[in-house]
Amino acid sequence: MYINGEWINLDRRFDVNNPATGELIGQVSDGDQRHAQQAIDAADKAFLEWKQTTAYQRAAILERAHGLMLERKTELAELMTTEQGKPLKAAANEVQYAADFLKWFAEEAKRNYGQTIPSARPDQRFMVRYEPVGVVAAITPWNYPISMLTRKIAPALAAGCTVVLKPAEMTPLCALAVFEILHESGVPRGVVNLVTAANPVPIGEAFCSNSKVKKLTFTGSTMVGKNLASAAAFNLKRVSMELGGHAPFIVFDDADPMHAAKGVSLVKFLNTGQACISPNRIFVQRNIIKDFLDTLIKRVGALKVGHGMDPANHMGPLINHAALDKVDKQVVDAINQGAQLLAGGARLTEDGLDKGHFYAPTVLTDVSERMLIYREETFGPVAAVIPFDTQKQVIEMANDTHYGLAAYIYTQNLSRAMRVFEALNFGIIGINDINPTSAAAPFGGMNQSGLGREGASEGMMEYLETKLGGLSV
Repeated sequence: MYINGEWINLDRRFDVNNPATGELIGQVSDGDQRHAQQAIDAADKAFLEWKQTTAYQRAAILERAHGLMLERKTELAELMTTEQGKPLKAAANEVQYAADFLKWFAEEAKRNYGQTIPSARPDQRFMVRYEPVGVVAAITPWNYPISMLTRKIAPALAAGCTVVLKPAEMTPLCALAVFEILHESGVPRGVVNLVTAANPVPIGEAFCSNSKVKKLTFTGSTMVGKNLASAAAFNLKRVSMELGGHAPFIVFDDADPMHAAKGVSLVKFLNTGQACISPNRIFVQRNIIKDFLDTLIKRVGALKVGHGMDPANHMGPLINHAALDKVDKQVVDAINQGAQLLAGGARLTEDGLDKGHFYAPTVLTDVSERMLIYREETFGPVAAVIPFDTQKQVIEMANDTHYGLAAYIYTQNLSRAMRVFEALNFGIIGINDINPTSAAAPFGGMNQSGLGREGASEGMMEYLETKLGGLSV
């Protein structure tokens, strides 16, 4: 662990395993609530000086971290592939994305302008100043184990906040590597702190109950997010939540079905489907569904699944056995209720894959609203294809969920694209675009997909308080 600028190794440790092979790749200190309290105290003490630093001083540290991360891009990608499982090329892309947040918020630190407001009184002036909220507690997920750290740490530091972070218990080695970079970049003692733990519950309880923590930021499942937000509410902490998704992918009949199928195959099976913006329900207008499926099945059939270190492989393992069980349960339920299996549909065990958590890229059609996969987030490599007839019908179907993170539209009709974009109740919408994300763009959802935004100028504001000064002159 990393607390108050020092590395701490405990005798009590927990194992970290490679999801592709099951092999032990490391052991990490198993912290508890006491260590979380120590880290919070260190962050609280450090905040007094850190908030007084200039934006240029904070930006310089983030710039150094950006440079170090790019220098270590290859080794960080290899570590991520070993610990999380995604193919090496995808891991390298994530390291670049993580570095982008460091760069963006290094620049954004210097754009915390404030404002002046005219008054109705001639003897009065208003000025608005944005100040750091204080100690930030951050909890990050395993599916993007480096970029989700910098997406929270970079804006917090840029704003002048201090941070205590608990990474996912499945991917703590990536977090340790990021904190080594922050340490070498010159982050002062106590400004960033890392607590690793096999059991996340006591750490989360400490984050929510300690009055020194002024903000909680979490990326993970909707249910866990609700529990954390509920606990944090008692102390009126600010919260930002990036939670689950159930993204619709809508293909209208004026789109090229082969181009759309290519887009689906690229984004659906990215990270083995383990992304909150992964398409879960693929709606295709009925008169082009055959051409769409023909192309999709061909592309899925060409996907090679295996260890991420092999550059020939396109898709790696799921994170653990529980993830395998969830995916298989949804597929079996769909087939039992009348869905047609067109590809995949089973765990992969040949050629040594039985030692890991591999599931075949899968395509289902004739999926209906009775099925689990229509309602539940899959977080796995299953493309569920659903026919539709009219624009009004598909908008109603797409919005028929309590989630609201990402959605996708494929159409060549500009008027239709705008109408559907405005009608969908989702925070991020790709229009003929499968990657509507960037460090410079706001990321977040509506409804039960979360609160607040990450990235962009909005991501900086999540870590700032608004202070008004009224002057009589």
